[in-house]
Amino acid sequence: MPSMNMIQAVRSGLDVMLERDQSVCVFGEDVGYFGGVFRATEGLQKKHGKHRVFDTPLAEGGIMGIAIGMGIEGLRPVPEIQFADYIFPAFDQITNELAKLRYRSGGEWTAPVTIRTPCGGGIHGGLFHSQSPEAYFTHTPGLFVVIPSNPYDAKGLLISSIELNDPVIFFEPKRLYRGPFEGDPQNVAPWNDQPGAEVPDGYYKTPLGKAVVVREGSAATVIAWGTMVHVARAAIVESQIDAELIDLRTLLPLDLETIIASVRKTGRCIVVHEATRTSGFGAEVVALVQEHCFWNLETPIRRITGWDTPFPHTLEFEYMPTRQRIADALRKAVDEE
Repeated sequence: MPSMNMIQAVRSGLDVMLERDQSVCVFGEDVGYFGGVFRATEGLQKKHGKHRVFDTPLAEGGIMGIAIGMGIEGLRPVPEIQFADYIFPAFDQITNELAKLRYRSGGEWTAPVTIRTPCGGGIHGGLFHSQSPEAYFTHTPGLFVVIPSNPYDAKGLLISSIELNDPVIFFEPKRLYRGPFEGDPQNVAPWNDQPGAEVPDGYYKTPLGKAVVVREGSAATVIAWGTMVHVARAAIVESQIDAELIDLRTLLPLDLETIIASVRKTGRCIVVHEATRTSGFGAEVVALVQEHCFWNLETPIRRITGWDTPFPHTLEFEYMPTRQRIADALRKAVDEE
């Protein structure tokens, strides 16, 4: 079985689906000849043709309008928004048109559109190339919201998303694209010491709406997604606390059953995400844990998040949750009576 980083796994997933289903097409800014700014689509146009892998103007609203029309007409478009920060010009098309299409047509029309977009910080991208806007879309009924944390899941979840008859926002944490990189002060090795780098060449699916327990434990539950799964994992090791770690993988639909079972077992809960704290998706997770696990909680639920500021350029690793912040929260949760 070959070893892949996340970029290679995403490319492999797209390649498999382009080969398997002639209705699949991939397009966006620079995704064709150039292969995308992160090279996620490199070589796909040459292999599958310019009519199925093609470039678009720098117009996110137009990209989404094209994708919706394609989906209605029976295609399975996979548009790329070059950075998640650029998705806002397409916000109206996504939330008012795409997400509501099945409902407004009484199920007559569907738009199986999978929107791929790199998200998050950690590559010195500054305030316009580092945001994590997942909470905006979890507020919109009709969308699936997916964020993988490793190459194996990235490919499997992408294939499941493309085959789904409903729209998916597929966020790809770019700090994880090529694994650990020089200059990351967290020294997080996302998949060098765990399964995940081995990715099958062919077709397979990872289920949507199902979280995974990355590490079993009894002292506390840590809930994270994307890059923060690996930072939280490093924090658990540093804290020497027997914490259970859950990777949500899919924010919508949310696997509440796995969360409840874990928190009822451990009695403590910490939620970690990179996005800003106020109205972040972690607040929804906290509310659900409080609602379903109140009598099991030994200490207050804690959130470790980004700060309520624009994403900084020079202090990005102070902005994002660090393993030290998470480890301190774990210790306090366990020590507090």
